Amino acid sequence: MKDNKNLRPIWQDDDPDSVKIIDQRFLPHQFVTIDLKNVDDAIFAIKEMCVRGAPLIGITAAYGVYLAALSLQYNPAGDDFITGEFLRLKAARPTAVNLAWAAERVLNRVLSATGIQNKIESARNEAGKIAEEEVDNCRNIGLHGLEIIEEISRRKAGRTVNILTHCNAGWLACIEYGTATAPIYAAYDKGLDIHVWVDETRPLNQGARLTAWELGRHGVNHTVITDNAGGHIMQHGMVDLVIVGSDRTTSTGDVANKIGTYLKALAAKDNGIPFYVALPSSTFDWNLSDGVKEIPIEMRNPDEVRYLQGLDKDAIRSVLIPPAGSRAANFAFDVTPARLVTGYITERGVCDAAGIRKLFPEKI
Repeated sequence: MKDNKNLRPIWQDDDPDSVKIIDQRFLPHQFVTIDLKNVDDAIFAIKEMCVRGAPLIGITAAYGVYLAALSLQYNPAGDDFITGEFLRLKAARPTAVNLAWAAERVLNRVLSATGIQNKIESARNEAGKIAEEEVDNCRNIGLHGLEIIEEISRRKAGRTVNILTHCNAGWLACIEYGTATAPIYAAYDKGLDIHVWVDETRPLNQGARLTAWELGRHGVNHTVITDNAGGHIMQHGMVDLVIVGSDRTTSTGDVANKIGTYLKALAAKDNGIPFYVALPSSTFDWNLSDGVKEIPIEMRNPDEVRYLQGLDKDAIRSVLIPPAGSRAANFAFDVTPARLVTGYITERGVCDAAGIRKLFPEKI
């Protein structure tokens, strides 16, 4: 398997007619890649969480519009067809704002271009440009977040800085570096003594499966814990800092993230532990102000709650956990109000809720 420094979760090789992704459903036990050849493939990958994480969902949707543009070579419907495919992509998952943002950027380039080949090249170039912008954003998030970890390390006279994170907001979710993990990687690479508490993140265990896999490959000291252990270790002085990602954040600082994030924020507030959200500007929804009331929360297949997937000898299997007749509900996200967030780590710097608009004045 290639080292993660040389691999991205989405890329194109010499075949211009497809886009390759890591199928994250099989990690960490199997490394599987698949080809996306059309919009249906891209929608499946997004809905079924072959790809996940707000920035990566956005890039996948951007390349989905490119795949739609490719079909113009055989489809006489033209711009109306591309717009329709964009709308299908946009509806694939409702919570992460990056999806619509990235796909619309590519759509606008396609609609403004003349000639089929120009539309195709415009789509491909714009999707690639968005991907590189998100890489740069995550790199800068890491540099700004590093300052927070360095300050804690100084206060602790170089002793271990314990960081709690939830879900996976690493390079698997964000092309490179990650959002919540970017400061962690920057701190590790600089030689700081850090340890990461990794929430398992039920029901799909993105923390236990993906964040732990990422951190281990990078050499970062980490421990997987149950989701409900966070409050306990905070009470006992075992957490210095919480850093999470975001799928959509309002202009006022309310944060939608993987279900369970709100509970971590409450526990952090009660124990006087700084709680930071790391996110690129593409994850802000500048049109919303009340996250609890306005951000749509995705309801996923209840079987994700009812069944647990893991490695059984040499095969990945799913096993039923509750009684077969029990109903289950699968809320994919929750919203953490801005009052519980210490600060937001963005590509332009760190701010509190009142400072978001100051960092991004062009959004006013």
